[in-house]
This record gives sequence, C-alpha cells and structure tokens, in this order.
Amino acid sequence: MPTPTKGPRVGGGPAHERLILANLATSLFEHDKITTTAAKAKRLRPLAERLITFAKRGDLHARRRVLTVVRDKGVVHRLFAEIAPDMAARDGGYTRITKIAARKGDNAPMVVIELVREPLSAKKATVKEAEAATKRAAKQSESKQAAADTKAAEDAEKAEATEATEATEAAVELPKGAVAANEDGSSPEDGYTVKGNADSGKYHEPDGQWYDQTIAEFWFKSAEDAEAAGFTKAGSGS
Repeated sequence: MPTPTKGPRVGGGPAHERLILANLATSLFEHDKITTTAAKAKRLRPLAERLITFAKRGDLHARRRVLTVVRDKGVVHRLFAEIAPDMAARDGGYTRITKIAARKGDNAPMVVIELVREPLSAKKATVKEAEAATKRAAKQSESKQAAADTKAAEDAEKAEATEATEATEAAVELPKGAVAANEDGSSPEDGYTVKGNADSGKYHEPDGQWYDQTIAEFWFKSAEDAEAAGFTKAGSGS
C-alpha cells in the first residue's frame, strides 16, 4: 500500500481516504463549518482550499474538476455562486481551524474547521494595498536606475570617443596650405599633387624617385606651398 504524503492516512486505504475527504469537503461547503478530528482537518484543509481556488476561476473546466470530488451539484453551485465571491479578495487562507475539547471515549483531539467568509478588514486591505504599491514602486525604481545607468554608460562612451577624436586632431596639426590625405593616402581634392610626410618633414613631387612608394599624410598644390609650410624636398641635402 502506498505511503501517505501528508501525515497519517485517513481511512483504510487510498480510495477510502479520498471518499472520506470528499464527504468532509461536501459537508464543509454545505454548512460553512464542521467538527472533526485534528488529523482529518489537517488533511481536509489543503483539499478544500484547492477546490475554492478552482471555484474562484469560475469556468466550466474548473467546475468539472470540482465535481470529480464533490458529487452534490447543489453544494457545487453554492461553492461557485456564494462562497467563491466572498473569497475573491483573499489570496489564500480560506479556512480556519480552531481547537476544542477532546472527544469523550478515546480522547481524540477535536477541532472546528470553518470557511473564512468575512470580508477583509479595512486595516488588512490597506496593508495589502500598501505592500502592492511598495512592490510597484520598487520595480519602477529599479527600471529608472537601470535606465540611468545605461544613459550614464552611453554618455561616458561618447565623451571618451570625443576626447579620442580631439586628441587625434590635436596630435596631427594641419600645415598651412595643405589638406589632409584620405584614409588610403590619396589626395582629397584635384590640383593637390605634392605629397607631404609629417615624420620626415619631406615633400615628394610627381616626378620624384620615391613618389609612388610614399604614403602621404598631407597634400600640397605645389612645391612652393610645401616649402612655405616648412617641408624640404625629398633627396635634397638637409
């Protein structure tokens, strides 16, 4: 025989246990409270609250699920039409167990298990709303903080890129009368045919020996412009 998962078994076997709990649940939903032993009440409570959760859904599938346990259609109707609406504001805790005097004869501990159908007090409702508002505010604060961190990171990247660009421009100062070469070293404008090299301080004319092998950083219109900018002709003495 399978071992019970929640305390001592109620009844002689699994099928007998299911029958006993179904009858107890039917009586509970019919009368709102019943008196039984503590062991049976502890096993009944999770079943009854699960059935109430189905009833709060209110759809046809939920009704059929409840009918597999509670066979009395009148009791099921009362559960869906009267009890479930009273539990709409609650997220759980649909039942209450109260200890009473032990049973005479075998001294078994007895309890009263009842449905908690009274509405939530104004204080509890306020606390519940405040907790929900706090959670919403925390989520909004986290979202705003994440957005602020992302914007700060983007601003930092832009600032670094701007500083790098300014540093590059400052490092390579454009001589007077010259234009900067393209990325591949070619002349950006027509008429600029004289190559200038910043490292050597030399300029190369189209008929020069190293003209084709030189990668220009600056371009001049003429040798005169290059010399006026402080460049010397390649191959000439220093």
